[in-house]
Amino acid sequence: MESIFHEKQEGSLCAQHCLNNLLQGEYFSPVELSSIAHQLDEEERMRMAEGGVTSEDYRTFLQQPSGNMDDSGFFSIQVISNALKVWGLELILFNSPEYQRLRIDPINERSFICNYKEHWFTVRKLGKQWFNLNSLLTGPELISDTYLALFLAQLQQEGYSIFVVKGDLPDCEADQLLQMIRVQQMHRPKLIGEELAQLKEQRVQKTDLEQAVEINDGSGVLDEDEEDLQRALALSRQQIDMEDEEADLRRAIQLSMQGSSRNTSQDIPQTSSTQLTSEELRKRREAYFEKQQQQQQDPPGQLSHPCETPTTSPEALGSDLGTPPNVHHGHYLTLCLPHRLYVVLALQAVFSL
Repeated sequence: MESIFHEKQEGSLCAQHCLNNLLQGEYFSPVELSSIAHQLDEEERMRMAEGGVTSEDYRTFLQQPSGNMDDSGFFSIQVISNALKVWGLELILFNSPEYQRLRIDPINERSFICNYKEHWFTVRKLGKQWFNLNSLLTGPELISDTYLALFLAQLQQEGYSIFVVKGDLPDCEADQLLQMIRVQQMHRPKLIGEELAQLKEQRVQKTDLEQAVEINDGSGVLDEDEEDLQRALALSRQQIDMEDEEADLRRAIQLSMQGSSRNTSQDIPQTSSTQLTSEELRKRREAYFEKQQQQQQDPPGQLSHPCETPTTSPEALGSDLGTPPNVHHGHYLTLCLPHRLYVVLALQAVFSL
């Protein structure tokens, strides 16, 4: 497809694009076509002058603008026909009854020129395939052999005038290449207006997206949804941290109470709940104090002599006193202290919990 010459629309120079796409090269320019149009205008003026330069028809003809061209770049069928005569080509009206009586299959022709409302374009066979070379398209459009007749019939129904190009077209690279290979077209080319509108829409969308990104990145301002999400995540993390701290605190209290209640578990009933309130702690301490008071009233023979051998370690002493092994009050306590001081130190160990 890259080897096919295809001029795209510029202004109203569709006649120029039509001829160059037909001949597959930059054979004509607006200046050359304008020269042909002026020549045709002069020939028409000379024929009108034969009836008399003073006649009403002649004066009216001079006042009218040219019928072969205008300032926009439009050129008439006469200009196109005269331009093709340079290459030995002629145009025959495909819609005419004379040509239709010949019953020639369009697939056996080589090219067509189509016109509707001052727009011209070429349909040509290159190699063994047909292509719509309309300058309003973004590229050549492949037309299958079976679709060609239907395509021309549709143009006629829409009001197009179709001309068959008779004669030998000049050789071109695309025709030689496509004689050896066949091309496939996955997507139909769009009209230039459609492509421009699509590109414009894409640019607008891209600009809006870039502006949105710049606003978020430049000012650091997030939308409300993102702010709400971040606040919710922060509160969730705080709640998890608080719950973890409370769980650690509960476990520490439970571990500390296990040691202090090791010797009193037989005398004081355990609560069904794992969490001990301050009231329960107070009751346990009162019970322990009452037990110590009862032990003071018992005969002295039940206790060891105050001056006997001291205990070997603070851990053993702590276990006897009902204190956790990891709690130390001083270095070593001995049983040679007075009995009352022994009780006071034991109570201090309990209350320190």
